[in-house]
Amino acid sequence: MEVVLPFLAEGVDEATVSFWKVDEGDDVANEDELVEMFTNKAVFSVPSPISGLVEEILATEGEVVKVGQALCRIKD
Repeated sequence: MEVVLPFLAEGVDEATVSFWKVDEGDDVANEDELVEMFTNKAVFSVPSPISGLVEEILATEGEVVKVGQALCRIKD
């Protein structure tokens, strides 16, 4: 399953990866925080939508990603 940057707010269509709270190969539970992101207005974490194994991190720290863009892949 690909974890994507969710809709944030009206008029906000991108965010920057601040830092990853997990590494590739880590086991995560549903709702565990995966990555901290920021916009010019807020700092927030993206939670895991499922329990599983972090297979691949697709967005690097400092990278700007668009809403709907994949951040990582989790295998359940």
